[in-house]
Amino acid sequence: MGIEIGRAAGRYRVHLGTLVLGESEAALSLQEPGRAAVIYVPRADMDQSLLVPSARITHCPHKGAARHYGIVTPQGTRDNLVWSYEDPKPGCEAIAGHLAFYPGVTVEKVG
Repeated sequence: MGIEIGRAAGRYRVHLGTLVLGESEAALSLQEPGRAAVIYVPRADMDQSLLVPSARITHCPHKGAARHYGIVTPQGTRDNLVWSYEDPKPGCEAIAGHLAFYPGVTVEKVG
């Protein structure tokens, strides 16, 4: 499989433009061969009121089914910018309950 999951040292802030979704010191880094690492942030560290489930579900042969979410902004909902593996496949259990973000959402190390 080749997926590596580990703690992402430091504090991460997640934002869409000036809208801050949350900050976390408990983020994980998921590395797949040939791809850039993806930061997964615990759902509990994000503002849940800004997330709205979408109908989109995608499948990864290694991680399982990913549920997608939109982000509620003052200008309206931006669809499918967030994904989460709620019941990941064996070997990826650590990312359960964590959120990852598509380009357009900034995940930056702030400490």
